[in-house]
Amino acid sequence: MSGNKLNLPSTLLWLSIGILGVGALGFIALQRGESINSLWLIIAALCVYALGYRFYSAFIATKVLMLDASRATPAERFNDGRDFIPTHKWVVFGHHFAAIAGPGPLIGPTLAAQFGYLPGTLWILIGAVLGGCVQDFVTLFFSIRRDGRSLGQMARDELGLIGGTTAMLGVMSIMLILIAVLGLVVVNAMKHSPWATSTVAATIPIAMLMGIYLQQLRPGRVLEATLIGVALLVMAVVGGGWIDDNPMLRTFFDFEAPQLAMMLIFYGFAAAVLPVWLLLAPRDYLSTFMKLGTIGALAIAILLLRPELKMPALTPFIDGSGPIFGGKLFPFVFITIACGAISGFHSLIASGTTPKLLANEQDARFIGYGAMMMESFVAIMAMIAATVLEPGVYFAINSPAGMVGSDAAQAVAKISSWGFIVTQEQMQELAKTMGESTLFARTGGAPSLAVGMASLFAQVFGKNLLAVWYHFAIMFEALFILTTLDAGTRVARFMLQDMLASFNLNLGKSTDYANILITSAIVVSAWGYFLYMGTIDPLGGINSLWPLFGIANQMLAAIALCVATTILVKSGKVRYVWVSALPLTWLIIVTSCAAWEKLFDNDTRVGFLAHAQQLSDKLANGLLSAEQAHNAPRLIFNDYLDAGLTLMFMLISWLLIADTLRVIYCVLKGKSYPPSSEAAHIPSRLVENWVRD
Repeated sequence: MSGNKLNLPSTLLWLSIGILGVGALGFIALQRGESINSLWLIIAALCVYALGYRFYSAFIATKVLMLDASRATPAERFNDGRDFIPTHKWVVFGHHFAAIAGPGPLIGPTLAAQFGYLPGTLWILIGAVLGGCVQDFVTLFFSIRRDGRSLGQMARDELGLIGGTTAMLGVMSIMLILIAVLGLVVVNAMKHSPWATSTVAATIPIAMLMGIYLQQLRPGRVLEATLIGVALLVMAVVGGGWIDDNPMLRTFFDFEAPQLAMMLIFYGFAAAVLPVWLLLAPRDYLSTFMKLGTIGALAIAILLLRPELKMPALTPFIDGSGPIFGGKLFPFVFITIACGAISGFHSLIASGTTPKLLANEQDARFIGYGAMMMESFVAIMAMIAATVLEPGVYFAINSPAGMVGSDAAQAVAKISSWGFIVTQEQMQELAKTMGESTLFARTGGAPSLAVGMASLFAQVFGKNLLAVWYHFAIMFEALFILTTLDAGTRVARFMLQDMLASFNLNLGKSTDYANILITSAIVVSAWGYFLYMGTIDPLGGINSLWPLFGIANQMLAAIALCVATTILVKSGKVRYVWVSALPLTWLIIVTSCAAWEKLFDNDTRVGFLAHAQQLSDKLANGLLSAEQAHNAPRLIFNDYLDAGLTLMFMLISWLLIADTLRVIYCVLKGKSYPPSSEAAHIPSRLVENWVRD
């Protein structure tokens, strides 16, 4: 922050923001027994974000990383018109935000609300400013300084053969699971939803038009392309609603899950092989307007309505007895809420597509730290939308039939017995106004989030359009998630090529387009298989790996922070190593505890092995129905598969921690260690203001 010292008015302003933020956080944390206005959550979030970006990110940028605007970035040095290409910072921000902001900031807080609004809110704010934003920022910076290399390749370069190879294999396997999970979420959101499907489909040609406009017709005219793209996007959204209401047109966009899975597979392949300026970057940039526009409208609705949070600060389910998912408050709130607080998937984007587009190293703070902060605000909005619902309604929508009963009367009786009153008539009326046949047991978080968003929108923008707002929210969630899948596929291709190049295999050469086609096909086939099988087999494919999503994602974040911590020490920044070491330590504790419980907890809703043993005993003793007995062997296999992968991911994390400590020890003691892989300083020669501004 040199040269930017605070004067007296600025000091008073930031002191006031600090006092307001502390007061808001204190009011949220200490309020008990009475409902709290949702406005307090927004005030606390905005104050925390403002302070974090103004001071903490500036400290990291100037003291820890020392960003250099005069240094040529990989986008400039390796400009190939396909993967590496200098891009306007707002387009890069839009691409990066759209790529990292998937289902996590929407679904995670919604599900974690079963513990109450307080734990999730505090984790979203503190975890983002001190953890998630830091991980994204430093990973992006270190990748820029290392020729845009992927996380796995940086781990191999900085840690050495054993730890690096282990990290590369772990990152790649986790990556494929994450992409397949995201794909399944998209399929479920778009299934039999012509509005969502038609709108998402329309964004592809619109994005390609924007790409051609910016690259070929009017280079650098970002505002013009943005106005054209946003206008066409609004038309696509409105047109999607018309299509959904037209009995003839809606049949062209009404698909079953397997059909949508195949479409996603083909789209993922195209996103991985086409030039980044043609499809991926403009589509993600365009999607950002949809995302931020909707979240902005939600924030306006909350500011105008100032609804009370109906969910208590803490519920009785912090003891692990929750109906939505098993597990105690610690560690599972930190696993359920990943995106929005800290997410390992972000490190893949920050070391994948984004460093290959960034034209000015100075913008790494704005894009790395700032985009994650924006995603955290999305998570706060999701938490509010979920907790302004009546708790009885929230639990009726999100609780599986196996927990509350398949009959509506059983469900309302069970939920009401917890102290959260709900009636059949109330749920029937709600389903009718939302245009659904029923809202009972609509698990996964997306339906309840859509109900909460629609309720708020309807009160501000038109109560007679409640069903329209509900289906708009479902479409919004599908569009929100798809941008993460396409960028993730391209990043996975980069990672595979880096792995192959490490072993001197020809397929690792990114200059050969045939290699790009082959490696993209390998990646898409890998996650596509799990996705497709999940759509045709309720017990197979990605459905069997779904329980690993939270733990795998957070373990990936630990890998990224291991690499960052190692590089800081090797760069002579030992006194600043706490910047990455503190969130790393927390993540290792949380993920290790969660993995241990998922492996060995006696609660069959938590422990994989306990559930497998319970099913085995019931099968052996003839206590299962014919259908249950038929499915039991598959479910038992899935439990053992998940247990084995959880153990593998935990061992990988601890092996990397050990290797990180080994390298740090060697650095501090003057022993031999892998040299830094940072590229040499080359002055930038870019002169176009539209690129360097």
